[in-house]
Amino acid sequence: MTDTSARLSIGFSWIGHALMHIVSALFLTVVLALEREWKLPYDELIRLWTLGALMIGVGAPLAGWLGDRWSECRMMAVFFLLTGAGTIACGLTDGPEALLWALAVLGLGSSIYHPVGMAWMVKNATNRGKALGYQGIFGTIGIASAAVVAGGLTEWLGWRSAFLIPGAVCLGLGVVLALLIAMGKVEDRQGDVKPIPKASRGDVIRAFVVLSVTMVCAGLMFNAMQVVLPKLFEARLSDLLGGSTLGVGGVVTAVYLFAALPQLIGGHLADKYPLKRIYTLCLLVQVPMMAAVAVLADLPLVGAAALVVVASQVQIPAENLLLARYTPEKHRGLAYGAKFILSFGAGPLAVQLVALVYERTGEFVMLYITLSVLALVAFAAALLLPRDRDVPAKPAAAPMAAAE
Repeated sequence: MTDTSARLSIGFSWIGHALMHIVSALFLTVVLALEREWKLPYDELIRLWTLGALMIGVGAPLAGWLGDRWSECRMMAVFFLLTGAGTIACGLTDGPEALLWALAVLGLGSSIYHPVGMAWMVKNATNRGKALGYQGIFGTIGIASAAVVAGGLTEWLGWRSAFLIPGAVCLGLGVVLALLIAMGKVEDRQGDVKPIPKASRGDVIRAFVVLSVTMVCAGLMFNAMQVVLPKLFEARLSDLLGGSTLGVGGVVTAVYLFAALPQLIGGHLADKYPLKRIYTLCLLVQVPMMAAVAVLADLPLVGAAALVVVASQVQIPAENLLLARYTPEKHRGLAYGAKFILSFGAGPLAVQLVALVYERTGEFVMLYITLSVLALVAFAAALLLPRDRDVPAKPAAAPMAAAE
């Protein structure tokens, strides 16, 4: 195992995080153009993403298990190739039914990233909080870029290009990674660069129960926010944006980019301060901010939405390190898979919740009140996490240079 392999592994993990969030969110902005072109209502079209969102959650445990048992780096190559193929298929569809199945393939490919890419990176990084912070920045950039990429390509080249071009990038990176693996430049690591202290059985069970609750709530909050934000901004910022798809995408991008640097700060904090404290405070902040989004409009709405996204992104490094702390290394891919079947498995429910609220009210006030209550439930559950214990890890017998 070489430093080059570790650094390439971390680099592909970071880039993969951005691309996963770009391609899995393209449809949420493209749907605004399909409303006009296919002359179908928003609530009917947005439901096409239900199966794809379900696949992101359902596929995660199997992907994590294959990463643990077979190969993390090879599973990442499969991620790029399958996700790229599904995204391109979306751009070639000619109706709702075909798009439904293409989005399902895209979702299945996307399901590979988090359980495999995250375990792959944690295994290769020395300063895990810092590395997770940078990984979070790439993910945030991906989430932010998705709306403006989809909106820009739709405005300039048509909605099909919004799928075809990002899909081609994914396929290309998959080919490059496969070649690097074949050449021996990227290899699977046996064991962590920096060992994690073993937790007691009681703390593992307690953390598992608590994190199951908080991650389901966080998954519903994240997915609902991501699904609804383009439509919410289109409705409540109409005087500022004039109905432009590119304008809507640009504001969504600005909101998520605003959270990029704070997430890196969250990674540094996770290396230095108690994880439980960081995690609970981030959940607490989201309670009043979700309630504010329910009733605000224009620039105050943008500010409140940005604060929700900042808090949700800063908590991610702490959450992922909590999961790593209470999971044996040999089962970490499966553990991250379980996390993302809970968080992304909430995606279909979030899609249906958004569609139902909009169908019945034509607005999203009740949606954000519900999300505020979920944030409060997650905060109360997080208070029950085991107390942070600072147990120094034993140094590895032959430590590598830090790979961050």
